[in-house]
Amino acid sequence: MAAHNELGRYGEDLARHYLEDKGYRILNQNWFYGKAEIDLIAYYDGKLIFIEVKTRSSVTHGKPEEFVNYKKERQLEFASLEYIERSQHHGEIRFDVIAVTMNSNTKYKINHIEDAFWPG
Repeated sequence: MAAHNELGRYGEDLARHYLEDKGYRILNQNWFYGKAEIDLIAYYDGKLIFIEVKTRSSVTHGKPEEFVNYKKERQLEFASLEYIERSQHHGEIRFDVIAVTMNSNTKYKINHIEDAFWPG
């Protein structure tokens, strides 16, 4: 596996543990519909939450959250609509971004951005 894929997977695992520690129930990790992937799908406080995780080893070229662009938002929307239909969810939803910046092998910073964007 390429180093950037390993870093991304590690960031997703850190994000998952972070959310679980806050009381989120993780429903899926790396859920695919077509070519669209949702990194984490969680349930918390009566809401179904779709989460994009971005991990970077430094902020030299920008903060991780700055790499969630319009195209990625549309892919998340596309996949989330299918997930909602399959799960027959009729409540509130939310789209979050979790940015993980690695400082070293053991130190990292997590920035959880709730309601990071709204499709449409």
